[in-house]
Amino acid sequence: MDNSLKREIIVDNASNPYHKKKVEDDNFIKANTHNESCIDNIDLYVKIKDGVVIDAYFDGEACAITTSATSIMLRKIIGKSVDDARNIMKEYYKMINEEEYKENMLDELNLYSDISKQASRKKCAILPFQTLEKTFKIYEESK
Repeated sequence: MDNSLKREIIVDNASNPYHKKKVEDDNFIKANTHNESCIDNIDLYVKIKDGVVIDAYFDGEACAITTSATSIMLRKIIGKSVDDARNIMKEYYKMINEEEYKENMLDELNLYSDISKQASRKKCAILPFQTLEKTFKIYEESK
């Protein structure tokens, strides 16, 4: 994928993010993560039933990278089991850290494959997944 198309998709997801809204529903697990070096501060709301992510939303203030990565991540993990979402997360972290990874597992998340060239942006790109992991831990502790 060429850089101009990557940029276009990132800008579109930052400007019109998927599932961005505050959720006031006790059926959703809420977790927050913020980046101490910038404005990124997101709340993630995840509804899990029988080990499957059946719905998810996010809210907060964040840069284009964090907002777009969260938007794309939500589209990717809704409908997946917690284990499958964790496998996606594992491959995503490998990609961000310039390790060998399964590109076919990430689909649109491959947009961030060059993010390691901007070390300060790596935190922005992983913030949504860090928050997702927090929701999974809360879910497992509640079982």
